[in-house]
Amino acid sequence: MIKLLLLISLFTHPAVKPAQTDTATFATGCFWCTEAKFQQLRGVKKVVSGFTGGRTVKPTYQQVCTGTTGHAEACNIVYDPSVISYDELLQAFFVAHDPTQLNRQGNDVGTQYRSAIFYHGAQQKQKAEYYIAKLNAAKAYKSKIVTQVVPSTVFYKAEDYHQNYYNQNGSQPYCRYVIQPELDKFKAVFKNKLKP
Repeated sequence: MIKLLLLISLFTHPAVKPAQTDTATFATGCFWCTEAKFQQLRGVKKVVSGFTGGRTVKPTYQQVCTGTTGHAEACNIVYDPSVISYDELLQAFFVAHDPTQLNRQGNDVGTQYRSAIFYHGAQQKQKAEYYIAKLNAAKAYKSKIVTQVVPSTVFYKAEDYHQNYYNQNGSQPYCRYVIQPELDKFKAVFKNKLKP
């Protein structure tokens, strides 16, 4: 993981004048895990769990779980580019999950758990493709990255009980035995970029 962090740090694009806030949309498997990790980063203003990239209009969690709607569990990450760049968010994206697993993360299996970057504009697309190419060329992972890089479409916010899930349900077994260990690893890598 540290090797991966160092690799990504070598591939930084020149800075551009940042807007007040921007949005990144990432799918890294279970959105509870994604949300818990990205909430930790300084400069991230809000993380919203939801569904995107599918066909069904206003899908429910139960519908998405069937794997038939085409949606991925994803998070809209609203951030302040003057504090954290899109490049740094991509860095976190590639550390937050295994982007070489096709349509799964660990025991979560199905297209709804795919690895995907839903880009907002040409610059985000270019950066995502650039880093994937660099990481593959550097053989940062044992296998090739399978992350989809696709345009952002309609994002449906998940039901209220999914929002801020880890913080509200930290004592639940899934939070304690799945999210917590992953969160601890993530925080160790990004210890200099965490919120106080």
